[in-house]
Amino acid sequence: MDPSIEQLTARAGRLARPGVRRILGIAGPPGAGKSTLAGELVARLDGLAVLVPMDGFHLAQAELERLGRASRKGAPDTFDAAGYTALLARLRGAEEGSTVYAPAFAREIEEPVAGSIPVGPGVPLVITEGNYLLHDEGAWARVRGLLDEVWYLELDERLRVPRLVDRHVRSGKERPYAERWVTDSDEANARLVAHGRHRAHLTVRMD
Repeated sequence: MDPSIEQLTARAGRLARPGVRRILGIAGPPGAGKSTLAGELVARLDGLAVLVPMDGFHLAQAELERLGRASRKGAPDTFDAAGYTALLARLRGAEEGSTVYAPAFAREIEEPVAGSIPVGPGVPLVITEGNYLLHDEGAWARVRGLLDEVWYLELDERLRVPRLVDRHVRSGKERPYAERWVTDSDEANARLVAHGRHRAHLTVRMD
């Protein structure tokens, strides 16, 4: 990893100053390691940070089917982007003494779960991760302005794509289906995500 996890932890730690709420975004294509890095940073910061993933704003499967978007799950218009930006704004301006509850995404059921993640008033750093933090269309365009820093993760596709297929298999998909999904859906989204790379404050090369 370049920079190292120690250097990244130190950089995130400089944002985690008590008394001031800041938000660090971690963006990148599917399978780049966003959730892994975000979780490691939260663990290393030992109570100074909370992870609020963008994936908690996936539209429910029933709504995707109603809209005819279920076959494109993971594309920008399969999320509640306006709801995500509203939560980020609320996290930035949370009144002293209030806890903000954020949704999570349960991979075992492939659905968002509301009110899953408490962000207490004394937590100085929120780390949020997801594909579209640097996307500049529609409601997504507001996201970058609500973040104090955004890091973009890169991983060689010769590693990223097989890992992504394996992740889908672990979640219950048959391997041939997972391979088709990655080729037809995830990689189309990855190309879209890459367009925002230049808007990041830092590029992190994963391994």
